[in-house]
Amino acid sequence: MPILDIIYHDDYLVAINKPHGLLVHRSPIAHDVTEFALQILRNQLNRHVFPAHRLDRKTAGVLLFALDKDTERLMQTQFMDNRVDKKYLAIVRGHTPNEQEIDYPLRKENGTLQDAFTRYKTLNHAELDVPLGSHPTSRYSLVQAHPQTGRMHQLRKHFSHVFHPIIGDRTHGCNKQNKLFKERWEMETMLLHASQLQFTHPITGQPIHIKAPLQPEFLRVMDIMGWENVNF
Repeated sequence: MPILDIIYHDDYLVAINKPHGLLVHRSPIAHDVTEFALQILRNQLNRHVFPAHRLDRKTAGVLLFALDKDTERLMQTQFMDNRVDKKYLAIVRGHTPNEQEIDYPLRKENGTLQDAFTRYKTLNHAELDVPLGSHPTSRYSLVQAHPQTGRMHQLRKHFSHVFHPIIGDRTHGCNKQNKLFKERWEMETMLLHASQLQFTHPITGQPIHIKAPLQPEFLRVMDIMGWENVNF
């Protein structure tokens, strides 16, 4: 069983740098999966842990757990009330503007529309001498996204909405780009990374700021783009 990278730990909370492709917990839609972050961390610490929030299976980065039920409840309330400051890094198709706000409601599975707001800034652009379709080159951007709400697949849907889908996103992304990355670079990872969490500790009241280093596949693509590791 793999060892998880613990990036924060106190008497009430523990955070890991979740790898791409690891489920948070058991899911009926992934019955073939035998390893989960919850189970691995529980065995690693030899104690029960409780997820304070969720990350998509293909998203890497900061994943926070509580070490008791009271702390879990308090942290989940902070997430639901949007009192946790979240930042993500993503590599997307095309050259994005320097900054942009995306105010675009998203529909729940039951059809209900929910307000959803994302702010992002561009950290870097790249243009590779790789033709795709009618274009003689391929353009990409590294962005830092700051979701103000916490809707399901919010960043994935929002970047698709503004025609800058996240590379490696099979559901909301660009099939041509995903095929290019798979065939040319043997890369199928979704390039979305939960880089930072900031919040008030639910027990001590202290400000907490947790950062998660980029995972190897994300760093490999940054090298392909000619970008140095970003200082976030």
